[in-house]
Amino acid sequence: MRLGSPGLLFLLFSSLRADTQEKEVRAMVGSDVELSCACPEGSRFDLNDVYVYWQTSESKTVVTYHIPQNSSLENVDSRYRNRALMSPAGMLRGDFSLRLFNVTPQDEQKFHCLVLSQSLGFQEVLSVEVTLHVAANFSVPVVSAPHSPSQDELTFTCTSINGYPRPNVYWINKTDNSLLDQALQNDTVFLNMRGLYDVVSVLRIARTPSVNIGCCIENVLLQQNLTVGSQTDPLSRVIFLFLVGNDIGERDKITENPVSTGEKNAATWSILAVLCLLVVVAVAIGWVCRDRCLQHSYAGAWAVSPETELTGHV
Repeated sequence: MRLGSPGLLFLLFSSLRADTQEKEVRAMVGSDVELSCACPEGSRFDLNDVYVYWQTSESKTVVTYHIPQNSSLENVDSRYRNRALMSPAGMLRGDFSLRLFNVTPQDEQKFHCLVLSQSLGFQEVLSVEVTLHVAANFSVPVVSAPHSPSQDELTFTCTSINGYPRPNVYWINKTDNSLLDQALQNDTVFLNMRGLYDVVSVLRIARTPSVNIGCCIENVLLQQNLTVGSQTDPLSRVIFLFLVGNDIGERDKITENPVSTGEKNAATWSILAVLCLLVVVAVAIGWVCRDRCLQHSYAGAWAVSPETELTGHV
């Protein structure tokens, strides 16, 4: 019996579920990954005898396949066309692993590999189910306190984008590293156009003279915690902006509690005055050191000269 139609094979394979090996693998979004499906080392196969079939376990989406004397892959789903390949040289050695290129969040699912032998009456030779976990690093959180809704309340916003899977968000009291009550925060997590997660967390707390808090974005799959702190001390904010500049960049940008124009101007002029004083002192010290060095060099020349003359007479 010879099954040359992929459609008939798919119907047959969907009903076959013998002893199946189970494996797990993790891949970053945009990377390439190999889903292992291989016989013991030393195995040899004839490509005209084996039928190999890769599909997703739940939706039965066709990923790729090998059918003897049939090079057509018209039944492969468009999402995997030109992205999922097997190596003919590897299959000769019993390695039917799938190479999946440019991993996307939608690839996070279970894949089933099935190998049949025609000479053995289409007996199952190998069955492997591989669970693919997909991950992407979240951006460093940007923490800001854009406004104070009332005299007694402060509002902080924490934003992080382009991560996977769905994150956990925590606010931390950095004074003692304790977690703030999650009832104080309102999290919005959504999928963007790339299929990655963006998160915005708003924290509302009682106003105090100085608050030292941090926002933590946790990626459980990567065992990664990204934490950025924020303080409400107005002067420290002005010094930070003055020394570093307003264009800090997405990875390091931290905006603290807004400072009034008068406070900013006063603090800025104070800093400028201190810097000017430091410049004047540095210049004065430089001139004093220069004079001393010149005097020392001049006296040294006269001290050596008589010795040279005496040596010459001898």
